[in-house]
Amino acid sequence: MSTTAWPETLLSRIEDAGINASAPPQQRWVDGWLLRFNPGKAKRARCVQAVADGRLPLDERLALCAAVFRDAGLPMVVRITPFSRPAGLDAALAARGWATLDDTRVMVAALGAAPNEPLPPGTILERVDPDTYAETVGALRGSPIDQRRAHAERLRASPVPYDGHLLRESDSGALLACGQTAREAELVGLYDVFVTPEARGRGLARRLCGTLLAGAHAAGARVAYLQVEADNAPARAAYRRLGFADAYAYHYRTPGPGDAGAGA
Repeated sequence: MSTTAWPETLLSRIEDAGINASAPPQQRWVDGWLLRFNPGKAKRARCVQAVADGRLPLDERLALCAAVFRDAGLPMVVRITPFSRPAGLDAALAARGWATLDDTRVMVAALGAAPNEPLPPGTILERVDPDTYAETVGALRGSPIDQRRAHAERLRASPVPYDGHLLRESDSGALLACGQTAREAELVGLYDVFVTPEARGRGLARRLCGTLLAGAHAAGARVAYLQVEADNAPARAAYRRLGFADAYAYHYRTPGPGDAGAGA
């Protein structure tokens, strides 16, 4: 259920925009569900996006999906949102003993409402290509090489162009933070924001995101969205100061043990 007064039609478009922005080359349709099996970190690009009712019985459809993920060497996960179909899918999977993963919030903000703090003196913002961005944020996260390569592949192939930036110290060139946006019509998503451990506590994430969103607003974006884990209190507080508020939640279901890999 949504927790803000945003129209349901807008939230549905934001959900579509998030799906578009996470599109990998590795995907196919199975009875109205969009299957993605990119071997990267983000579960949004290696899960079932349950976007249509379909016609097959649920167990038959799940079996067909399971075969795709098995052939790809990935654990099967189903993303559950307020827009998932068929109705009652979450309860049906719970009844089959499927575990929940990654309680996540989609936060939304109207652009131009919150004040934008300038970047700190002595810093410079560098625009980079998808390969450089994926390698940089992957190294910061400690992601394996294969996940970094899969991330770069997804960014290059995305139907929604990404705009990645690195924030550095002007003098030394030391990396401080990174973030990227993906704009579709008047909607813009914030993705892969990361501040190096040595630079935390200085408000850099808030200032970087504000700068990136101001640029998107100047280019025509009017509404921003992002996905953040529900228990990431520092990030959620920083986003609230930029005018973001919870709009809706999503999580994943998996039939197997463990956490099915990291990344929302």
